[in-house]
Amino acid sequence: MRVIVLGSGVIGVSTAYFLAKAGHEVTVVDRQHGPALETSYANAGEVSPGYSAPWAAPGLMAKAVKWMLMKHSPLVIRPKLDPAMWSWCLKLLANANERSYEINKGRMVRLAEYSRDCLRALRDETGIRYDERAKGTLQVFRTQKQVDAAATDMAVLDRFKVPYSLLDVEGCAAVEPALRLVKEKIVGGLLLPGDETGDCFRFTNALAAMATELGVEFRYNTGIRKLESDGRRVTGVVTDAGTLTADSYVVAMGSYSPMLVKPFGLDLPVYPVKGYSLTLPIVDPAGAPESTVMDETHKIAVTRLGDRIRVGGTAELTGFDLTLRPDRRGPLDHVVSDLFPTGGDLSKAEFWTGLRPNTPDGTPIVGATPVRNLFLNTGHGTLGWTMAAGSGRVVADVVGGRQTEIDMDGLTVARYGRSASAASSRPTVGGVARPAA
Repeated sequence: MRVIVLGSGVIGVSTAYFLAKAGHEVTVVDRQHGPALETSYANAGEVSPGYSAPWAAPGLMAKAVKWMLMKHSPLVIRPKLDPAMWSWCLKLLANANERSYEINKGRMVRLAEYSRDCLRALRDETGIRYDERAKGTLQVFRTQKQVDAAATDMAVLDRFKVPYSLLDVEGCAAVEPALRLVKEKIVGGLLLPGDETGDCFRFTNALAAMATELGVEFRYNTGIRKLESDGRRVTGVVTDAGTLTADSYVVAMGSYSPMLVKPFGLDLPVYPVKGYSLTLPIVDPAGAPESTVMDETHKIAVTRLGDRIRVGGTAELTGFDLTLRPDRRGPLDHVVSDLFPTGGDLSKAEFWTGLRPNTPDGTPIVGATPVRNLFLNTGHGTLGWTMAAGSGRVVADVVGGRQTEIDMDGLTVARYGRSASAASSRPTVGGVARPAA
């Protein structure tokens, strides 16, 4: 069938690739001049199924207050008169309990583990290269309290048979030799050996080239305005270049997805959480990380990508504001300097920001909707790179009417109990004018 994919980030391109592999005629539409130029451009570089966990955890409120009072705060909230922001925050807090955390983490790990396997299979089949490494993630703890709190996560990892090791300081230094220089700053760590790393931007561009060879048409520099409907199904997508039509439509527009589908009665609780990153050249390979080191205190990841170090993290609630705030660079500078003081040249760092499409329960929204030819692949938060291959594969399977290889329970929009009743009374739906990135 003919399928239009809206969005050319890592999620949209992965979806298009797997749809094309399944034999469909695919068109990808995006306002940017190429793939992966927004949220996928300079993320933390982690493919971390073992580290997949919702932000909504027990004790979240107390942690949030503590974070905001820290000198190098991982969290900043800039209040706005935005009902969507406050609604999202309240739903986040409603999920911050032990039962919800275990359910949500289980859903996330299920999809993330599958996605990592899909990525490996794709790499083996195509030989795609993107500064990838398969040396795991080391979550480092600066306090014993953090070590004790890891027990909850380890219980979920046990349930899904995800390998891990709880390490002391010497164990951390054995995995990441550069940490020997700063051993007094950590008390232990959790090693997730099945995790990987890689440059999401390079991957997405390479995969887009492969998708093009399979016949996928990419329409760049094309603004997406609205979806049209006959009351039962989507009949077209209105763009700056005219109306495009297909048999099925996949919305993979990250934080902007809710705007497009809300008039269908789909009230997606996806809200942008702004993140920042630094990319700096390695000047001392022995002083740089071997893979990813996640600083649990500051919620910042430090990752080796070829001859570069990527430092990614922090969370800022400020709506769709993409202002590159110099003060938010401080936490990134601090962590990389504190843990890897000799590894890279901060004076040559590229500073970047992007909007992560977060759901309040942490789980993305993938698969079918009550509108029979409208599908979703959005809400991946900080784990879009981790979940991209698996999400693209399952959505392609759902669109094509095939049985998915994993259980989709809890992954679709159905978990919110929404209906598409509004679509029956609105001949034209959607409408989104995205600000320039």
